[in-house]
Amino acid sequence: MATKKSPAKTSAAKKSPGAKKSAPKKAAVRQAPATKKAAAKKASAPKKTAPVKKAAPVKKAAPKKAAATKKTPAKKQVPVKKAVAVKEAPAPKPLPEKKAPEPKAPPKKATSKYSVGDKVVHPQHGAATIQRKVKQSFDGVTQDYYVLDISTESLTVMIPVDRVDSVVRSVISKTASKHVLASLKGEPQEAGANWSRWYKVLTEKMFSGDIFQVAEVVRDLSFSQQTKGISPALKRMLSKARMTLISELAFSLETDEEDATARLDRALPKIENPLAPVV
Repeated sequence: MATKKSPAKTSAAKKSPGAKKSAPKKAAVRQAPATKKAAAKKASAPKKTAPVKKAAPVKKAAPKKAAATKKTPAKKQVPVKKAVAVKEAPAPKPLPEKKAPEPKAPPKKATSKYSVGDKVVHPQHGAATIQRKVKQSFDGVTQDYYVLDISTESLTVMIPVDRVDSVVRSVISKTASKHVLASLKGEPQEAGANWSRWYKVLTEKMFSGDIFQVAEVVRDLSFSQQTKGISPALKRMLSKARMTLISELAFSLETDEEDATARLDRALPKIENPLAPVV
């Protein structure tokens, strides 16, 4: 018997043309085979073709209106600041390379025009004799010294050998000694009203180291002592000046101190009615 198709299936077949073709296959699987007559009728029946749908006309896309571009206001130009010249910091100076300390050269041997046994004159102490040469260390420095024996005092003075030439001087000659004795007869200088100034001048002459200036001190103070009298300080200065002068005259004239003293007193001018004897 021919099986009736359910309306649901037939409606589905009408909707989709592809479903009609596949329907018989499905029916053949599920239902019993139809009779030969029914199959022949089905084969002779004209097949309905599904109407071809006309393609919908393609609407042309309307040209898009160009969006009106808003004019952006031109940006104000910012004034460019002038570049300020920046002074570059000076490059740091390279540190000096530390050099290895050079070996200390051995100290030069001190020399002098004087030698042991010479007679010299110290500006503050008078005539002296170089007794010996010694080596002494002071403040870690070792050097040679001359030891001077002062003839007018019980005193010894040590002077570095490399400085002795600038401190002491040689004894005057015999001819110079005669000129010194002659200068004692000159016009003496008095104190006057400015006594302190006169005292300062006498002190400078005493330590000048010049034997002629020491002779002037002896002459001026001897005259003041015999005529007006002098202070104890000036008496001590006169005594010191006499001993300094006598000691060098003794070395220069190659005589002793007694003979040199007598020559000095004879050279001094004689004062009438002296107040006090010269010491």
